[in-house]
Amino acid sequence: MMLRYLQRVFLFALLFVAGLDMPAQSIPSDVLSSLQYRMIGPTRGGRSTAVSGVESDPFTYYMGTTGGGVWKTGDGGTTWKNISDGFFNVGSIGAITVYQPNPAIIYVGAGSACIRGNVSPGDGIYKSVDAGKTWRHVLNIQAQIGRIVIHPDNPDIAYAAVLGNAFGPSADRGVYKTTDGGSTWRKVHFISNRTGAIDLVMHPRYSNILFAGMWTAERKPWTMIDGGDEGGLWKSTDDGNTWTKVNGGLPEGIVGRIGIAISPVNPDRMWVLQETADETTGGLYQSEDGGNSWKRINRDHSLRQRAWYYSHLFAHPTEEHTLFVLNTRMLKSTDDGNNFTRIATPHGDNHDLWINPENPQVMIESNDGGSNISFNGGTSWSTQYNQPTAEFYRVTTDEQFPYRVYGAQQDNTTISIPSETAGGLSPVQYWYAVGGGESGYVAVDPQNPDRIFAGNYIGQITLLDRDQGRSRDVVAYPQMHDGTAPRDIKYRFQWNAPIRISHFNRNTIYHCSQFVHQSTDGGITWSVISPDLTTNNDAQQDIPGGPIQHDHTGVELYNTIFAFEESPHDPFTLWAGSDDGLVHITRDGGKTWKEITPTGMPEQGTVNSIEVSPHSPGTAYISVYKYRDNDLRPYVFRTTDFGRSWDLLTDGNNGIPADHFVRVVREDPVRQGLLYAGTEYGLYISTDNGNKWTVMQGNLPVVPITDLQVKGNDLVIATQGRSFWILDDLPVLRADVAAGQPLLPIPDAYRTQLSNNYGGGGASPDPAPLGALIYLYQTSGVDWSQARLTITSPDSTQNMVFAVKPKEGEQKLELKPGLNRILWDMRYSAPKVQKGSVFSLANTRGIRAVPGNHTVVFTDGRRTVTQTLQVLKDPRWTCSEADLQAQFQLSKQCEGMLQDVHAMIGQIRTIREQVKSLEAWGMRDNSKPSWLNQSQQLTTAINDLEKQLIQTQSESHQDPINYPSMLDDQIAYLYSIVNGQDDRPTPGCFERYDDLIKLVSEKKTMYDRILAEVTTLNGALKQLDAPYVRLN
Repeated sequence: MMLRYLQRVFLFALLFVAGLDMPAQSIPSDVLSSLQYRMIGPTRGGRSTAVSGVESDPFTYYMGTTGGGVWKTGDGGTTWKNISDGFFNVGSIGAITVYQPNPAIIYVGAGSACIRGNVSPGDGIYKSVDAGKTWRHVLNIQAQIGRIVIHPDNPDIAYAAVLGNAFGPSADRGVYKTTDGGSTWRKVHFISNRTGAIDLVMHPRYSNILFAGMWTAERKPWTMIDGGDEGGLWKSTDDGNTWTKVNGGLPEGIVGRIGIAISPVNPDRMWVLQETADETTGGLYQSEDGGNSWKRINRDHSLRQRAWYYSHLFAHPTEEHTLFVLNTRMLKSTDDGNNFTRIATPHGDNHDLWINPENPQVMIESNDGGSNISFNGGTSWSTQYNQPTAEFYRVTTDEQFPYRVYGAQQDNTTISIPSETAGGLSPVQYWYAVGGGESGYVAVDPQNPDRIFAGNYIGQITLLDRDQGRSRDVVAYPQMHDGTAPRDIKYRFQWNAPIRISHFNRNTIYHCSQFVHQSTDGGITWSVISPDLTTNNDAQQDIPGGPIQHDHTGVELYNTIFAFEESPHDPFTLWAGSDDGLVHITRDGGKTWKEITPTGMPEQGTVNSIEVSPHSPGTAYISVYKYRDNDLRPYVFRTTDFGRSWDLLTDGNNGIPADHFVRVVREDPVRQGLLYAGTEYGLYISTDNGNKWTVMQGNLPVVPITDLQVKGNDLVIATQGRSFWILDDLPVLRADVAAGQPLLPIPDAYRTQLSNNYGGGGASPDPAPLGALIYLYQTSGVDWSQARLTITSPDSTQNMVFAVKPKEGEQKLELKPGLNRILWDMRYSAPKVQKGSVFSLANTRGIRAVPGNHTVVFTDGRRTVTQTLQVLKDPRWTCSEADLQAQFQLSKQCEGMLQDVHAMIGQIRTIREQVKSLEAWGMRDNSKPSWLNQSQQLTTAINDLEKQLIQTQSESHQDPINYPSMLDDQIAYLYSIVNGQDDRPTPGCFERYDDLIKLVSEKKTMYDRILAEVTTLNGALKQLDAPYVRLN
């Protein structure tokens, strides 16, 4: 069944692009701008390193995420809404500060200062004066920003702690100040292009006094420079104009990241959390004289482990001796920092905290799982399962229907989520983990979606047999990497090491270190089938980190194969790209390898993805980035001869901006030369093999695009900060929109029982377009004011009409300039029933579309365009086409019976109203006309029949509980039962239909007698030259 589904998709693709060997056609900009992406989840929070709240409103808070922008809640964390989309150029946020005297004023620093290896660059500072409704970009620098402080009495004065560029020397490092509300900024404290500001606090009573924490920090692809002799605590007593370094007992020499806190209750009481190279000096320091002298009070490693990622310190707003340290855990001390206890949070790896000074039990805290709010001092917290801010490295889909989407979420687990669902449950109930860990690839068996390989750092790879309820680790060589120099590791498996299942043999698995590893028995045994395909530079294989802390989780593991693909055309051609700038190919299954690195490859560029053309075996596209070496340029290369020669497709002037580095390119499997590129800031498209690029953002937020996969008519998108998205409209991009046809070719549609109606629990994904997608493009030469779209069933007995000027029973066709997307719910026009009819358990929506070719006609009265829409049944269903035809026929019969009954109801009601008017006319002079008894008998007969046809006492939807169901309700119930199923109706349905048709026949006899009485009455009235009853 699934194979037939895939064949259908492929057949449509072939038919769709028949004749697409024409020259490349550009896609109109109004088509690209109107594309509608949908977020499918998960709504399981991603990393957040900045929060703030409003003192006067305990339900309003702000959250800054590391890739997903700024979010706001006005209901205490029950729901969150993004407020930076459409205003911010980046999604990475490092600082948020609200001006409490007027909380409409907010400053936001872009660029998270918790600088993981995949940290995204920021671009300065944004400001809002209307509580986040609109924003202004007030400082434009490439930097990570750790803290913003606003003058308590003047919101035009603000300071920013700018760490600077995480990936190289930066003149933008230091402390910045504005005195005009952000219109201009002045760098008031600068040490060097290696050392920036990571924390900043203002004296609670004397705003001219500030303390800045300075940190020497820089990342390389293979290491992190953590600390130097320029950092530490600095103080200004003149509004930031001059600064002096604070010593007085604080560590000297090589120091690292620093956190600062001042007690608002007693500002002489201060704390500093200082990372140092000397184990005997690092830890928590306290001053009781305003920072003049210091003493170390706590050396506990739980306060300073991985200090470069944490070192967050906060003083309680009303309790002098209470402070908080955020590290892997949230820690609280009530004795000046001598002892700490843990406060449980929904997620670990904690970063920011805001406590409401008006009620310190109220707080918001952020961590690597999102942000959470507490109203009881941290005893309980709001959920993080309403934040669609997950970070993913890669995306994979399976072959079931509807397909599921897989990925590894940073600081969480792998996850599988549906592209569409049957509804009913909470969205969370449709998710499940698939083994592996936060960083790895996921590879799904194409023949069994319950058999899944998933990776993690240090070469871990799990095999999950979900249908058996078991998993196992099938790592090629179990060796711990922690604290070990990469040169001493046998297999250098990177944090995000590639895993692939062969297109040709489901038991052949590939996993890459510096070598290509192959298993031919489903991951049980592994063989190395390549030499070292990297530069194997010993100088880049020391333990990552230093001069203070080392940090070897696998992120900085270098000289590895970072991208790998098996050709979809033959099992012997394998392509490999390394994170240090090499590309290799084998065409004999790994026996021999050839280096094919492009001329023009940036030195030590990371080959992040390889796309082998689905159309041409020798054509491939590689996406290379070098932003971790402070080079933001996009690098996309194309070969058409198996790597013998390459062309650079991104020069910074052909569509993709010069600072939008590219992570992935995919070629459309249907339209050759149609390419999709995912960059740090969004999505681009090319219709000419990459020679020119155009932005195709639509409603997709500005967010790093980490991976793409074309799945049927969908483009599946992985992001670093906004979860997964799907574009359902690839048929539009494959069509020749510029040809001027108003009605575009229509993709196949599936009749299913999928639903967008979810149960409670967590935020819901964007609704899937359940039904048939029909596209109209507003070209010239069409009278769009008269536009009509008619969909007709294969047997021509049923239809649905959409019209700009709809008639009764037609749907309104809402059109806008450019591309219009009409979603037909695959139901024909609803049965015609009397207005105000109340049915008990019946659904009288239109008959569901029967599988087969439907005719779709667009007309404006002058021009007619026809397309074919093929409706297919859900490939999971076991019923036959004949079964659904039987259901269709009985639905039509029930519909006809219901319409006949309601036509009778409508007719006798019209007759009764006319008779009532006649009687009033006849007795206008208080006389009794000769035909009065005749008319009254007619009214009595009408009332008697009406009560048998319809329950006249039912006026509201639960009234039928109190009154018996009459004939129309009985018919409608049968119609609803038959029309609501997707199989041959049961014998009971046919039996009930036979019984009801007999009852209808009886009522029809009564109805005919009434019509005969009307004829008799009209005869008498006409003899008197009086008004008479007119029949419909």
